[in-house]
This record gives sequence, structure tokens and C-alpha cells, in this order.
Amino acid sequence: MKRLVEILTNKGALLPDWADVVASVDRGLFCPPVFEDRDKERDYQQWAQKVYGDLPVVTQTDDGGDGTGVPTSSSSMPSIMLEMLDLLGVREGHAVAEIGAGTGLNAAWLGTRLGIGNVVTIDVDPAVAEQARANLKAAGLPVEVLTGDGLRGIPEVAPFDRIICTCTVRDIPYAWVEQAPGGRIVTPWGGSFHSYSFASLDVGDGIATGRFSGSPAFMWCRSQRGRSGNIHDAYRGEDGEKSTTRIDPRDIDDSPDGMFAIGTQVRDAWPTLGLAQDGSDEATLWITADDGKSWATAEYVPGQSEFEVEQYGPRRLWEEVEAAWRWWEAQGCPARDRFGLAIDQHGQRVWLDSPDHPVPTVYR
Repeated sequence: MKRLVEILTNKGALLPDWADVVASVDRGLFCPPVFEDRDKERDYQQWAQKVYGDLPVVTQTDDGGDGTGVPTSSSSMPSIMLEMLDLLGVREGHAVAEIGAGTGLNAAWLGTRLGIGNVVTIDVDPAVAEQARANLKAAGLPVEVLTGDGLRGIPEVAPFDRIICTCTVRDIPYAWVEQAPGGRIVTPWGGSFHSYSFASLDVGDGIATGRFSGSPAFMWCRSQRGRSGNIHDAYRGEDGEKSTTRIDPRDIDDSPDGMFAIGTQVRDAWPTLGLAQDGSDEATLWITADDGKSWATAEYVPGQSEFEVEQYGPRRLWEEVEAAWRWWEAQGCPARDRFGLAIDQHGQRVWLDSPDHPVPTVYR
């Protein structure tokens, strides 16, 4: 643990309120003896380098089944965990619900800081929940670990002062708002187009409001996953409708704020920029719908001011993306931190600058 504390301190990531907590909880107790290509018994130094580094450790792939090795549970990067906990703003005496138990390390930190009776964590995967329970017990921190759908919150234990979610959600459930009256909710949030934001929301009068920050990359809440597979799962040699655009497709890929703005409107389609491998400097931006029924391409060719577009399927994905991009430009290309989120019993709404300036919806 000494090495992890040193790394986090050098990076300026070890918050004063959490320094003693991080130093007192052995991350090694929350990481499996064998993961990826590392084996604790065979090569302890190689294993420890990642466990006690500021790195994520994948602890499950393919939801625990056979597959292509897609990560589905992990011990998150410690500095990102601390960033979330800073946003959460816990104080002594707070009751906290964690949605997504993972390895149990985050619950261990919270339990050490607040007292194990003030923290409860839940995971939808029984195997993940059981491992978190065993890890916490081995660490001498038997935080309560439940198995169930965290999107329902934890009504049998509510209310809470804080709710923290450790997986990316598309739609924040109103159950969390109801179960944290006067409290705060922090979660990774996004859609298929852009999913790299924290939403930090304060709850009052039955409404949660807040803004976006950070650039986290978390695994999806299982029931809200969208994109899957790859371009070839959608494109099977069909010809689409041809048109042109004056938007350089590389400009979209190069703009995190623009990608975020598009993603608030076109939430169920994902972009991939493919670079030509023949030295031509040409590129193709693919937009693929989550359901695999629609796709679009925009072709960049050096020296051109108009770019060929092709669209296939029941949706015109490029038109949706272009409309969202043009709206963002018309607002003055606002940075992501000017956007916010409001959740009430009718659903969630993204806004720009204030809740009375909602972001339009291109496709729903």
C-alpha cells in the first residue's frame, strides 16, 4: 500500500480527508490472485505493480461467462475513485448507498471513513456481490452487501444522505432521488455517443439538479447497455442514400465538447473514426445505431470542402448528428461544464446554462 499512497500523493490525487483511509485499506485484499496475465504466486512483483499502482484491475469479463473477454467488473483506478468521492462530499454520520459493489474496495473506503453501519452496497451480479462480501470480511470491514437491481435503489435501507453509482447510466432513476431527500447523487453518465462524464446532483423538493465534470470511463449498468459488437454487425454491404456535408467529420471526432453535446441529443448511436491505411490521409466517420438497423458514413478527403455522406436504415443518422452539431455551434460551442441535468418524476432533462434552457432532442 505504501507504493499506492506514494503514487497518489505525487499525482496530487490523495485528498487529505481520505489519505488515512487509503493507507489503512490494503487494495491487494480486493484484487484476485490471478487477473489478466498476472499471477500473484508466480510473479508477485508483476502482480503488485498493477494492484498497488494507479491502474484499473479487471476482475470479471463477459458477465462471468464465456465470450470475447469484454470487461464487465473491475477494481477502478484509485485516483478516479477519489475524484468521485470528492464529488460525493461525505461527512461523518452520513448514510451512503453504493450502486455497484464491484470488488468492495470503494465500500471499504467509505466504511472506514464513515463507519461500516453507515454504508450499504448492492450489485446485480450474485457472484460479484459474494466476492465483494468475502473481500470486505477478509479486510475486517463487513459492510452490508446486497444482491439486486441497484436501479431500484435500496428502499429497504433508505433514506440516504449520499448515493454513489460505480457504473455508467443513461437514465438516472427517480428512485434514487426519492431515496436521497436533501442529499447528493454522483454517477458516471452518458449515452452511446459520449459516456465520459460524472453527473453530480443535489436533491431538493423532489428534484435532482447538477452539472457534469471529469472524464471517467466506467463499465455500463447492465440493463442500460447500448452499443455492442462492431461496425460489421450493422454494415452488411448495403447501399445507402448519398448526399454531402460541409462538416469535416474529423472536427467532430476531435472535439470532446462537441461530442458531448451531440451525445446529449443522439444518445443511442455511436461514432467510430477509421483512418485510411494507404497513406492518403483519408478518413471515414461511421455512425452506427445501437440496434444495428441504421448506419451512416461521412468521408473525409484532403483538400475537399464538401464530404460525401451515405445513410442507411430507418433513421438518417448523419442528419441527426449534423443537426446536433449545428445546434452546438449556434450556442457558441459551449464547453461541457455549462451543461447540467435535472431529474424529476417525469424523467431527466439535459440543459445548457440553466434548467429553463433545455437541450433539444433530435431523436427519441
